[in-house]
Amino acid sequence: MQIALQACSAQHPSAQATVAPALKAIDLALAQGEQMAIIGPSGAGKTTLLHLMACALKPTRGQLLLDGRDPWALRTADLQRLRGQLCLAPQVPPLPARQRVITAVLAGLLPGMGLWQSLGNLLYPRHIDLAETALARFDLADKLFERVDRLSGGERQRVGLARLAVAHARLLLVDEPLSALDPERARQACASITAVAREQQATLVATLHHVDMALQHFPRIVGLRDGEVVFDLPTVEVTPERLTDLYARHLDELTGVPPLPDLSLASTPAVTLTCR
Repeated sequence: MQIALQACSAQHPSAQATVAPALKAIDLALAQGEQMAIIGPSGAGKTTLLHLMACALKPTRGQLLLDGRDPWALRTADLQRLRGQLCLAPQVPPLPARQRVITAVLAGLLPGMGLWQSLGNLLYPRHIDLAETALARFDLADKLFERVDRLSGGERQRVGLARLAVAHARLLLVDEPLSALDPERARQACASITAVAREQQATLVATLHHVDMALQHFPRIVGLRDGEVVFDLPTVEVTPERLTDLYARHLDELTGVPPLPDLSLASTPAVTLTCR
């Protein structure tokens, strides 16, 4: 799926009118099958940008085009069909606690199912082999019939990612998919996500807090800060200097080293307290 954002600004519906927009006049274009990672400090607007592309948030200014069409100019039924061609994987997947893993994964097929087929699949899951293969990509094949509430946080996150492999969507949108994973699982997850997108010839956009993973697995990097694009470059052109500038006020997020505590009060004379 082709994506074009033309001077797009966006704000959360609950935000006050006096608050600065979360995204400010964003210009971006992605070709069919392209893979792009969005990085930047906390509060940069990464998740908001993803929700804009997912047609979950309407631009306050500018225009979003998917395959040359403005989703918000479509009839409701056509907009629903368009949304069925994309798959959004949130950072914390909304998985019901008592749901089985197989059902959670096969939920990726629901946009292509009718009502009765969806209900039947909920009671008696079909395509078991499809779900097992998807889970195997994320080293979770042995959890096929487990209940979601018996999984760890990292396992739940990987179940949410496994949906991407069954959805056969034309646009994959992934929000911070590595937040609950250790380094080895994170590398495996990134490799699997990008492989799924290539096999399905889908466009892939991922927001990543792990800059090293973005540089290792994605050919194009967008640096976002304060709702604005700081750079949009091939990965080979993303230098340490550009990264330092992007995270200038949040270097701890880039280096993983927390800031030193403020010791300016260390020289303040001690006050003696007397308890009676």
